[in-house]
This record gives sequence, C-alpha cells and structure tokens, in this order.
Amino acid sequence: MKQLTKAEEEIMQVLWQLKKAGVKEVLDELPEPKPAYNTVSTIIRILESKDFVSYEKVGKSHLYFPLVQKQEYSNQSINKIVENYFQGSFKSMLSFFVKKNDIDLKDLEAVLKDINKEK
Repeated sequence: MKQLTKAEEEIMQVLWQLKKAGVKEVLDELPEPKPAYNTVSTIIRILESKDFVSYEKVGKSHLYFPLVQKQEYSNQSINKIVENYFQGSFKSMLSFFVKKNDIDLKDLEAVLKDINKEK
C-alpha cells in the first residue's frame, strides 16, 4: 500500500468520516484556510489513481468513496513507523512513547487491561 501525503491523508480523513461525498462536501469539511475547489478535486483524482478512492457517477457529478479502510491504512502506517524508527520493535516504540510523553504507570496498566479484554 502506498503512503499518502499530508494533503491526501487529510482528504481521506474526510472521506472516511463522510463515507461518500462530492468534492464540495469534502471541501466543506476541511479546516480553514480551505484549499481551492480544483485543488481538492485534483487530490481526489490522485487518490483514485493510487486506488484509495473510487467514485459513483450521479448525474453530472461524482460521489467519491474510500476503497481503503481507515483501520487498514492506520495499521500499515504504524507498522512503517515501527520499521523505520524503532528497528521493527513495538517494545522500543512503546518505551519511547512512555518516556517521551511522561505516561503514568496507571495509564499504561489501564491500556494493558483494555488489550487483554479485547483478546
């Protein structure tokens, strides 16, 4: 799966939220300062060429929808971070976040309990 640029990821976040939308609806959801309509349209077409988005033709317009699920992309992105910055070790990544973000031991224990419940 290809990595997305910051702008592409921002558009995907909106499409994941809306499920299906036209360029104008995507543009309406973006924060200020909003990009130009043509910019959003171009980014969506790039996402389409990367097989992240497809469309359904409705009259003269297009409704775009994600082909890649948010969880699938998130998982792939996290794995890439672990590979590139933590030598493939999730333990190293967790240790880094605990140290750098001053995570309380109680919070870490709560996370472990939540993980164990899901298993």
